[in-house]
Amino acid sequence: MTPGQTGLRVPDETSRAGNLMSMRVIILLVICSALCFTYGLFTPLSSSPNIMPWRRNTSFKNSMLHPLPGVWISSTIGRLGNQMGAYAALYGLAQMNGRQAYLSVNSANELGAIFQLTLPRLPENENKDFNNFLLHDWMEESYEHISPMRVHLTGYLNSWTFYDRYRDAILREFTFRPVIRETADTFLRSVAAKSSSQLSGANMTFVGVHVRRGDYVRIMPNVWKGVVADAQYLIKAMTHMRGRHPDAVFVVASDDVTWCRQNINVSRGDVYFAADGIPNASPGQDLAVLAACNHTIMTIGTFGFWAGYLSGGDVIYMDKYVMPNSPFFKVFRYEAFYLPHWKGIPANSSAIKND
Repeated sequence: MTPGQTGLRVPDETSRAGNLMSMRVIILLVICSALCFTYGLFTPLSSSPNIMPWRRNTSFKNSMLHPLPGVWISSTIGRLGNQMGAYAALYGLAQMNGRQAYLSVNSANELGAIFQLTLPRLPENENKDFNNFLLHDWMEESYEHISPMRVHLTGYLNSWTFYDRYRDAILREFTFRPVIRETADTFLRSVAAKSSSQLSGANMTFVGVHVRRGDYVRIMPNVWKGVVADAQYLIKAMTHMRGRHPDAVFVVASDDVTWCRQNINVSRGDVYFAADGIPNASPGQDLAVLAACNHTIMTIGTFGFWAGYLSGGDVIYMDKYVMPNSPFFKVFRYEAFYLPHWKGIPANSSAIKND
């Protein structure tokens, strides 16, 4: 090093160019990273076309932490199963939209006599000026963004897609009143006592069986081009349950007990009828018995659906019970009614004309 030189080396032109290039690369990387971050924030992730829209979000979102003003109610037409579906849909959709749901007078009187519901009753002076909002019987994305403050939900509201993300809350809503629950428990204890003396083994698994007939015997073939369950379907369903649960004991509830006695084989000693233990049982008592069972065999209808949903175990349902060209599909989708993990056994639809 000569006198007057410092220890710092002055960069040559090549070094200057290299440094300039490095700075440009760094700047480009910073810009790209910022763009990617921004794109990730404001661009929704694409979902598979095979994923149904109502199954994209199944986690619980408590949007009622800061509820918006408003009054929501739902229709209460139909019998117990339909009324439960309307209540559950109201509960779920109100949660999603951050609104306050209320019990109509009919719901308060009918469902409130069976379940320990938590929604408040609709004040008498609020029963006016509602916007009727017609829903399909399956969840759509727009239903998470219903803007009117005063809404009366209408339609065939019997799809788990409206409320299953709030399953724990729905199960709490449909907690049976003590007097109804005790009637069901007393009956099942009597079945357990009889079964333990007739069947070998100490373990016992209750399988609730709901057979829906009634007006469906006429409506299904004449209106919907469909069938009700026959004896062969019940044989297949019970055989499947016996294979999964060798200690199964079947408890049958139906709106046509006479048909059930004639078409269900009781020779094995593992079949009991709710009507024998609870004569003239109310629909609420029948449902409480089925819900207290470990697993469920249903045929068709909303009452059987709720028996399976409340029991929470294995559920078998009758599948493909209407013709492909049935008008039923204007208001119904199998995948929106039956939960994905339930097992369907196809119905015998050979007796139906596909015209």
